[in-house]
Amino acid sequence: MRQRGVSIVEALVALVVLSIGLLGIAGLFVESLRSSRTALLRTHAVNLASDIADRIRANASARDAYETATYGGAPAAHNCAPTASEAGRNCTVAELAEDDLASWQEAVSLALPALPDPANAAVVEFEAGAAGRPDRYLITVAWQEPGARGAEEYRYTSELVIMERPPI
Repeated sequence: MRQRGVSIVEALVALVVLSIGLLGIAGLFVESLRSSRTALLRTHAVNLASDIADRIRANASARDAYETATYGGAPAAHNCAPTASEAGRNCTVAELAEDDLASWQEAVSLALPALPDPANAAVVEFEAGAAGRPDRYLITVAWQEPGARGAEEYRYTSELVIMERPPI
């Protein structure tokens, strides 16, 4: 007796093999999405750290006014820079530093998933240079990945060194 076509057992075996292959592809797709999200958040963290470093360089004479611990982790906005709705105002060097920190911390909270303790999400530490040594700033941006296990937190830390400028 000669058989034609495919038996139901062969069709079921082929379906199982295909299903296992598709499940593997789905797992890879989910991992790809997770890795892309992680890369995007890390890119945001690097850009945010660069943003405050640029602000510190532009207002280098403020020195320790950029240390977040000075303000108890919550610097106030002074509206130094003009916006679409406000003209802005003239600020002292220290007020500009506090305003920079306030707007930077707000940008960090909007761009990155929050930590259980948001006060540690965007921190600048200052170390004064002594005897001809440069000032150092340690900039830390931290976040918690969505779906992270427990209290797993991610950090990006950057060090900024500013040499003293000779008087003009």
